[in-house]
Amino acid sequence: MRFLPKVRTDARVNTEDSLGHGMDAVIVLVLFLGAGYGLDRLFDTTPIFMIVLTVLGAIGLFAKFYYSYELRMNQHDAERLAKLQGPASISNDEAA
Repeated sequence: MRFLPKVRTDARVNTEDSLGHGMDAVIVLVLFLGAGYGLDRLFDTTPIFMIVLTVLGAIGLFAKFYYSYELRMNQHDAERLAKLQGPASISNDEAA
């Protein structure tokens, strides 16, 4: 009698996880914010570069997330349509 669960050797890592997307967003925004801070210190300006670079980074992230989401949804739609159509039917040329 076994009380411990069996260790799965075929476990796969989900690359579409929310934690990865969140970390991606945080890292990119912090890098753009830091670059803006550095440019503001270098040129002795008000936080213009910090604001501009952070907004540009956020726009880029949203565009990346949107297009990757659209790609995944198109793939899911194609898989669903392929399942609905079933196996390929024999064409008239092959039947003759």
